Amino acid sequence: MVEAAEDRKTTPPGRSLPGSVLFLCGMNAIRSPMAEAIARRLLPSGIYVASAGVRHGERDGFVDAVLEEIGLTLGKRQPQTLEDLEDAYFDLIITLAPEAHHAALELTRSSSVEVDYWPTPDPTVETGSRDQRLEAYRDVRERLTKLIEERFKRPGTQPLGRD
Repeated sequence: MVEAAEDRKTTPPGRSLPGSVLFLCGMNAIRSPMAEAIARRLLPSGIYVASAGVRHGERDGFVDAVLEEIGLTLGKRQPQTLEDLEDAYFDLIITLAPEAHHAALELTRSSSVEVDYWPTPDPTVETGSRDQRLEAYRDVRERLTKLIEERFKRPGTQPLGRD
């Protein structure tokens, strides 16, 4: 079960809990919106969480399917780019693809924003059956969940959402 947000206000030693997090990938169609939805569930409600892409992308139905399997939804949210964001300042930018990482480093070169790089496979490269393709998306979902849990967990506890 996901614990109350008030119970998760600390992170591992040496890391403070950010006030805002941006997940950034290529087109904001798969990896970053998936990470945003998962983070919104796992992180305290006081943390502003957003996602964007370096380029404009189209919504991917497989993302909706694998998020629905764990009780999450993107709602009517559509892919957006960095330029679409109203608040361009974030305490932490987590990049999920090489081009996003390069863009984030360029964007933050004159500021003190923390940038983490979580290389995340692109599930669209799977060309097998529908079930094989869905499994690739599930793998990305599980990988992102694990990374978010590990990055923001409390010291001496189980990962977020599992204690």
